[in-house]
Amino acid sequence: MSKYRDVNEMEFIYGQESLTVIQWILRAIVAFFFLLFSAKIMGQRSISQLRLLDFVIALIIGNIMAHPLSDERLGLAGSMTTMTVLIMLYIMCIFLILKWPLFRNFLDHQPYPLIKNSQILYNNLAKARISLAVLLTELRKQQIPDIQHVALAIWEPDGNISFFLKPQYQSVTKLDMQIPSNPFSFPRTVIKEGKLDFNELNEMGKDEVWLKGKLKETYKGELNHILLATIDQTEKLNIFLYK
Repeated sequence: MSKYRDVNEMEFIYGQESLTVIQWILRAIVAFFFLLFSAKIMGQRSISQLRLLDFVIALIIGNIMAHPLSDERLGLAGSMTTMTVLIMLYIMCIFLILKWPLFRNFLDHQPYPLIKNSQILYNNLAKARISLAVLLTELRKQQIPDIQHVALAIWEPDGNISFFLKPQYQSVTKLDMQIPSNPFSFPRTVIKEGKLDFNELNEMGKDEVWLKGKLKETYKGELNHILLATIDQTEKLNIFLYK
């Protein structure tokens, strides 16, 4: 009887009249990791830039996986097979977008201006299917107080708007003022949540002994009390404690 029950528990992937609690849990776990694996295959682009193709595939996949997780009569195997085919089609479409300009232009429109020389191109607003109120909202998000400051605003294929200010309204840089500047250097994280980041130390050519010596110069507490510690190009250590 116990052996027969164990076999039944493993049939959660197929459609049944009813599922036990364990079978529902197993179905959810398998679906979760299958979706993670699918997202990994499709790549970061489908997450960070939801374009037309990405939107369609996300909508279909979400709909396919939702039903077996709420209806025990639907099998999980069929949904996973369908998703696998869709992912293969998605990858094929991405390849065609990269290799075939006509297909790329069909799916991803070419960028076109919404503002040129401080003049709003209303016909292009209609093509982008956005209202004047939305355009003004995007201007405020970019902290642009006046359309007269804008030399060019472009509607991008991913739905974002790129703004370019007229030269007289752009921020003055050190290059404009001919002021010497140091090379760019990003602070390195050497301690995070009380733990040393040995990868960063190795890239810097430093070791644990060196870092602990730097810590003693400015910090007398315990290592596990440090939330974050960064070090800049001058080897200045900045420490942020748990609060």
